[in-house]
Amino acid sequence: MVDLFQQFRWIDAMDILIVAVAIYQIILALRGTRAFQMLLGLALLYMASWVSLRIGLVTVNWALSNLLAVWLLLVIILFQPELRRALASMGRRGSLLRAFWRYQEAHMIDEVVRAINALAAKKVGAILVVERDSRLSDIVDSGTPMDAVVSRRLLESIFYPYSPLHDGAVILSRDRIVAAACLLPLSINPDLPRDLGTRHRAAVGATEEGDAIAIVVSEEIGAISLAVGGEITRNLDGAALRQRLIRLLRPPRRFGWATAKATAPAGGLAE
Repeated sequence: MVDLFQQFRWIDAMDILIVAVAIYQIILALRGTRAFQMLLGLALLYMASWVSLRIGLVTVNWALSNLLAVWLLLVIILFQPELRRALASMGRRGSLLRAFWRYQEAHMIDEVVRAINALAAKKVGAILVVERDSRLSDIVDSGTPMDAVVSRRLLESIFYPYSPLHDGAVILSRDRIVAAACLLPLSINPDLPRDLGTRHRAAVGATEEGDAIAIVVSEEIGAISLAVGGEITRNLDGAALRQRLIRLLRPPRRFGWATAKATAPAGGLAE
């Protein structure tokens, strides 16, 4: 043991630190996804294979070793979207790409606000859910997958009353529309105003368990609401919506991604 410590060099410490940081970043990026759950299963299989080899279970070790190769291939094939988002999440933490991500956020906010204003003017009901750090894999799986750049025209066409995708929520991740016609969990919070309709309760429900942001357009009066952290702010105009989205999606640099909560002002709103 003493010889081992004597042979330990500073370059070995750096080597271990780099691998540890890389593993930690991968875990952070995949946390909350189905790919992360499968990676945990892969780790358990690896431990079982190592134990079987140590105690002499040759056949069991052979079966587990072959299963490990197949399992890793399945993770890569089945969860390409999650892995792409994970790599993108790791990339945007770097300072070199920060300006590029800020440009994408500004573009997304501008297109969303323009689309919401247009839908509100026409009194077309809509729900947009913006994904932040918390993954919305289950909600995305309930809808129709998409992979398109966020644009005002596309959002308006999705929520057009005769569109096959208008009934449900649209999920946004960064500057992409990832799914449409998604089902949202309804909030059962008894403290919510009694005049909230199904669309608004679904928006609140989508934000109760994570840090997602939900934007709602009322079908009856064309009012705009924003839900975050299980609370809802109602009767917003386009300018107020833009400011809130900027504040929520561009938090202070020192503290990273924030999960600020909006407070609900008084006043009624019909669905």
